[in-house]
Amino acid sequence: MKKNVGVVDKVIRIVLAALLVVLFLTNAVHGTLGIIFLVIALILLVTAFTNFCALYTLLGISTCKKKEK
Repeated sequence: MKKNVGVVDKVIRIVLAALLVVLFLTNAVHGTLGIIFLVIALILLVTAFTNFCALYTLLGISTCKKKEK
């Protein structure tokens, strides 16, 4: 897997995941929507820590800085 998630993108993903989990834990959202929020948070965390987003690959996007040779 080629890295396609940059540092700023990674931080945004982690912050959004934390926000979604907090909304669920404080019962701001519950039921089906709460479970959907948790699944999205999990996906955001996995993509942040692996530095790879499959959707970015499909769309041809990369937020990583290009390495100069």
